[in-house]
Amino acid sequence: WERAPLLVRRGDPGYYAGLFSTADFDAALRGGRVDFGTHLDVTSYAEGVRETHNPAGRALPAVVWDFYQNGCSLRLLSPQTFSPTVWHFLSILQEHFGSMAGANTYLTPPGTQGFAPHYDDIEAFVLQLEGKKHWRVYSPRRDAEVLPQFSSANLTQAELGEPMLETVLEAGDLLYFPRGFIHQGDCLPDAHSLHITVSSYQRNSWGDLLEKLLPAALQMALEEDVEYRQGLPMDYLGYMGVANSDAVDARRTAFMEKVQSLIKKLVRYAPIDAAVDQRAKSFLHDCLPPVLTQSEKAQSVYGFPARWQDGGPRDVDILITKDTEVRLLRHGIVRLCNEEAGVMLYYTTENSRVYHKEEPKFLEIDPEYTDSIEFLLSSYPNHVSVDSLPCETLEDKISLATLLFEKGILTTKKPLLQV
Repeated sequence: WERAPLLVRRGDPGYYAGLFSTADFDAALRGGRVDFGTHLDVTSYAEGVRETHNPAGRALPAVVWDFYQNGCSLRLLSPQTFSPTVWHFLSILQEHFGSMAGANTYLTPPGTQGFAPHYDDIEAFVLQLEGKKHWRVYSPRRDAEVLPQFSSANLTQAELGEPMLETVLEAGDLLYFPRGFIHQGDCLPDAHSLHITVSSYQRNSWGDLLEKLLPAALQMALEEDVEYRQGLPMDYLGYMGVANSDAVDARRTAFMEKVQSLIKKLVRYAPIDAAVDQRAKSFLHDCLPPVLTQSEKAQSVYGFPARWQDGGPRDVDILITKDTEVRLLRHGIVRLCNEEAGVMLYYTTENSRVYHKEEPKFLEIDPEYTDSIEFLLSSYPNHVSVDSLPCETLEDKISLATLLFEKGILTTKKPLLQV
């Protein structure tokens, strides 16, 4: 993890059967919702030149398969938008990694290459679904490219050196490489290749946490500690700065020591938990919505029998009582955040399968309800009675449970009965 590539040979061509296939690719095109550039890239890489051939508009099967027949690679972006199986797969992985899990699928004709050598800013898992592909992986060229924050531009063959790993992936095999490892894949003359690259850990480093934490720590220090509000020395511009960096001056030494002291003391004011909550809030916005089992549907608002029948609405009332047993749909779908505007409960159940199509979803919670939310989190995966929620009145308990049920956050042990 984050250190070296890993090759897993399964010896089982059917290992990933049902995850995604060329038939699924074709079905997505025939579904009529795939657009060039937004959902699909047509690419080629020949004689050191990487090109994108996207026309404008809808990606219709006749046009797409003609590109493929003429030697172009096809990259389907975010297949979870079209495939319930990939959606389910990534929704499990995002919970495991505690970081957004994304994916792209790549279909490459025999004897061609679709992309120039490059490195990425994500941990990459290449799952070979059909056919086979020849891969070369190269170590980061310098320290600055180890675990990079951003992906590289396209690289030339002359910039690469010798690969540290060279292999042919066959259906069922997996290749992992950390961010910063340069890679390129090309198809052998005798077979097409379909693979899915699963990605995670984009901008999920200690440095990314500190980007949230340090400004907040400084703001708190300025509010609470007069030392941070005291004025700079009147003559500091005369002895500080790059032009003075080689000067031997007691005032420079004192200035440097003062800055180091203030930075060191900043740790006392660092709201670490609040910064982690803000990272969690961003993660919940990135998340795919949970995939529900049939029983979860039946015991949640998504299976609730409200409908129009015989000229009017039927079974509309959500009849939660003190004896109703409830639990969170999933542990990782909510996050409580104390913010300036109040206590917010962020949740993922109303997210889209399309990345950031929706704004972050949240409820403003009465501060008196925070103990009950924490109780539900700590009780998971066990059910608890509504009456056991630590709210002041029974009315509050039922009100909170009903609100969370309506948002798909709570499920009941048994489907709610209708009177």
